[in-house]
Amino acid sequence: MTNTSQRPVRRTWLKKLAIVLIIVVVAVVAWRLFFTQSSSPTGAAPAGRHAMRGGMGAGGATIVHAVSAKQADVPVYVSAPGTVIPNASVTVTSRITGQLDKVLFTEGQKVSAGQLLAQIDDRDYQATLAQYQGALAENQALLKNAELTLARYRKLYAQDSLSKQDLESQIATVGQYRGTVQQDIAQINNAKVSISYARITAPVTGRVGLRLVDAGNLVQSGDSTGIVTITQMQPAAVTFSVPQSYVGQLAKKLHQGQALPATAFDQDGTTVLAEGEVRFISNTIDTTTGSVALKAMFTNQDESLFANQFVNLRLQIDQLKQATVVSTQAIQLSSDGSFVFVIRPDNTVVRQAVNTGPLFGNDQQVVLSGIKPGDRLVSEGIDRLTTGSKVTVADQTAPQSAENKAE
Repeated sequence: MTNTSQRPVRRTWLKKLAIVLIIVVVAVVAWRLFFTQSSSPTGAAPAGRHAMRGGMGAGGATIVHAVSAKQADVPVYVSAPGTVIPNASVTVTSRITGQLDKVLFTEGQKVSAGQLLAQIDDRDYQATLAQYQGALAENQALLKNAELTLARYRKLYAQDSLSKQDLESQIATVGQYRGTVQQDIAQINNAKVSISYARITAPVTGRVGLRLVDAGNLVQSGDSTGIVTITQMQPAAVTFSVPQSYVGQLAKKLHQGQALPATAFDQDGTTVLAEGEVRFISNTIDTTTGSVALKAMFTNQDESLFANQFVNLRLQIDQLKQATVVSTQAIQLSSDGSFVFVIRPDNTVVRQAVNTGPLFGNDQQVVLSGIKPGDRLVSEGIDRLTTGSKVTVADQTAPQSAENKAE
């Protein structure tokens, strides 16, 4: 009875052991398959352009993408932070003392040179002018009478009926009245100038700022606060500095009257604000920073430049004629410097050291030496390449397969 009851238990235990062994065997086989596929150099790569990096083509050739070296005229730029300054900034002040009667501008308004901005009460100056004009009329009458007397004295003196002393005295009297008349005329002109100063006009064309004095206040002659400030932003200027290493190159061109193209970008350096030119360079180098200051001028027709605004300025200092340019993807860096892989006619590659120059556009760079226009360079799939490696250019095989499908 004991042996009979133990048989079902033993069978159940054997079944469980068999299941565990099967699971272990399946897991080992799956792990080996996964390890073999992930470590195999000839394993299939995922689809897509970048999946071909380091992949193998027919005959063991590495599949790569290629670009060709080209020629282009490349501008050479230097960039620097700059500050927008107005072409002119004038604080409008009163040149006479009096009550401000009218303010004839709106804050932020654009005004023209000579435009009336404010009016000062000029009644005191009008009264002074009338007083001087009355004195002038009186002294002119006295001068006329003295001149008639002098004419009569000359006749009497010619007839020997008058002494020479009396004649000379009358001549002096006429000269005195003439001086008095000239003085009255000068006082009248001065009063007229003061009256003209009561009309406060814009000295330059520009945009007015905030009003500093309201109508009804007494304004003083020579008050430094002023009534309003006018800034002329058309044209506008940007001041900036570049390292002194550029002085020789810049000074030679600017002193010969050559204008250098300049572009003002916003603070982020992404949006173009204005296009202008540089014609002015400072005559000294700042010894604290080792830089030289320059000024760029912009027409600023749309007023995109604002006084004291911070901008990023890009100055074109030269242009490389027919320079060799390639995609930046083809240029690699190492401890020995920059290099590229040149594809030879037999579809093998050779590693070639290059001397790079300035960037051109968003994805091109100048190569000063090492390659020539027309050379084919590897742009993708460089990881496993060495000199003499066989390659297959994916860019060439794709169009052919498309043609075959069309046929």
